[in-house]
Amino acid sequence: MHKRTKAVAITPKVRQKVEERDNHCCIFCGKPGRGEAHFIGRAQGGLGIEQNILTVCRECHFQLDNGQATKLYRQKAEAYLRAKYDDFDLSALTYKKG
Repeated sequence: MHKRTKAVAITPKVRQKVEERDNHCCIFCGKPGRGEAHFIGRAQGGLGIEQNILTVCRECHFQLDNGQATKLYRQKAEAYLRAKYDDFDLSALTYKKG
């Protein structure tokens, strides 16, 4: 497996920690969800670490990635993550070659 592919993957341990952090509910609407959404997407090198993963329902995951309100969802997600992590740093969320 390529190093980047491994770095952006969400491990079961990370998924469990994220779902526990988010009370197993979508951070946007409160419905049951899964810890499977990257704040910074995999295509952009977003790491599969707790600080970059969100618990979301299917509908909100689509809106975060592809919906007309993507910008609003991203703003809400960033505010949520900043509130959860005192040391939140956008630059630490992406894969760096080397």
